[in-house]
Amino acid sequence: MAQMYNDNARIRNAFWAFTTRRVSRDAAKILLPLEGAPHPGDLVLATVDFLGQHPGLQLPNGRRKQLFPGDEIVVAYGNRYASNQFEAVVPETLGPCHLVAGGGIASRAVSWHVSMRKGPTLITPVGLLGDLNNRRINLSDHALSPINEINTPLPTAIAVVGTGMDSGKTQSCAFLVRGLIAAGLRVGYAKITGTGAGGDTWLLTDAGAYPVLDFTDAGMATTYMISIEQLELLLMTLMGHLARENVDAMVLEIADGVIQQETAALLKSPVFASLVAGIVMASQDSMGASAGVHFLKNNAKPPVLAISGIISAAPLQVREATTALKLPVYDREGLATAGNAVSILAGAQRSMETRQTTQPSLNLKQFENSKENGQYTN
Repeated sequence: MAQMYNDNARIRNAFWAFTTRRVSRDAAKILLPLEGAPHPGDLVLATVDFLGQHPGLQLPNGRRKQLFPGDEIVVAYGNRYASNQFEAVVPETLGPCHLVAGGGIASRAVSWHVSMRKGPTLITPVGLLGDLNNRRINLSDHALSPINEINTPLPTAIAVVGTGMDSGKTQSCAFLVRGLIAAGLRVGYAKITGTGAGGDTWLLTDAGAYPVLDFTDAGMATTYMISIEQLELLLMTLMGHLARENVDAMVLEIADGVIQQETAALLKSPVFASLVAGIVMASQDSMGASAGVHFLKNNAKPPVLAISGIISAAPLQVREATTALKLPVYDREGLATAGNAVSILAGAQRSMETRQTTQPSLNLKQFENSKENGQYTN
């Protein structure tokens, strides 16, 4: 009992990261011995040893806590894919590892962008968080209920994808939401893939989206290296929970670039094709926009309806992309204009109407069976 009391006090006094926000501190009763291997989503109490590229930790309340060596933090294990930052994998042991994301991801960094000159922040696990039954606490135990069947029709969903990391996807989502709200619509937002962090969800909350969800709400610290079946269930779960709030439209963000492995797999999925009505492509330049649009035309059913992102800051790049692709290019203010936002939404709705199946509901099991039998058509 004395050990449990000490463990509980230590857990409560630690700084809990954004990724842990769905887990009540009351659920964690004990620190489990550092035995075996960690699993993605496991919660761990760790000590900060050395400050590298991530000197701060995003807390569930939105504040960024400055870290100091010796601080104790509660974070979640996860893999990470960030072409401009770190590539990392869940370590094979519970020994010293790295804090590879400010949202609270414990992992082992295997490569990083040359601009990450300080390298990763070093942490040492103290113990895995356990419940009253001495079971590991995992984010999946505190997730939204999974949804594998959705009654149609759904509110129109627009996916925002990009040519790569930092191409302007989240800003495009936020200002598209503003435009749809300006048109009098209720808009929900979900970030489907990525690495657990608060910045995107906080920005979309500020933009007026409601509800605002991401993959951590579905029990995943990150989505790097998960299967296509998990991705499809994740997509359906988040969209299903948005739809339950009676939104008029959904804006969905897909992380990284269109050729990143999980993003590419999701874009090619028949589940994605049946749920998503249209796509906005965020790009850094005209060549990237051209390559991205052509990739999507060959691999995804929903049409690309507009270009946005970093490219919109360069008039010559905008002119090149508009001429080559015959698509509108919107800057942030353009997306926030009700007329432009509704035009994108209307294009998505027309596309979905031409592709719409007659089935009264979308069932993930039926999709999986039809894919296995080669019977899926859309």
